[in-house]
Amino acid sequence: ARPEAFRFIKDVAVDWAATRVLNGEIGDYVTMARKDRNSEQWFLGSLTDEHGRVLAVPLSFLTPGRRYTAEIYRDGDEAHYLDHRFAFAAESREVTSADTLTIRLAPGGGQAIRFVPVD
Repeated sequence: ARPEAFRFIKDVAVDWAATRVLNGEIGDYVTMARKDRNSEQWFLGSLTDEHGRVLAVPLSFLTPGRRYTAEIYRDGDEAHYLDHRFAFAAESREVTSADTLTIRLAPGGGQAIRFVPVD
């Protein structure tokens, strides 16, 4: 019913040139970024346990001086693993390595972002 929710899975690379752990606490939450071996695209994934969180994620792993379109797949505003499991939102914005994203993770939720270089 919501094919846009699977777009990230369709687009995500499977062969990595680099992996960066950006933040995390064992058993609580983690945010990782991976660079595609065959392009200049980066992919970010963040997930949390039953506690919702707001995380600051610096984008310093991106190439300095380059602009990217961030294709963001995130928990919807009402998302919660107990009663709103399918609340979902997709958006995009332009970012650089100098930016820091504020990521809101719903309880039991997550976020995925594809960073595509702007030509």
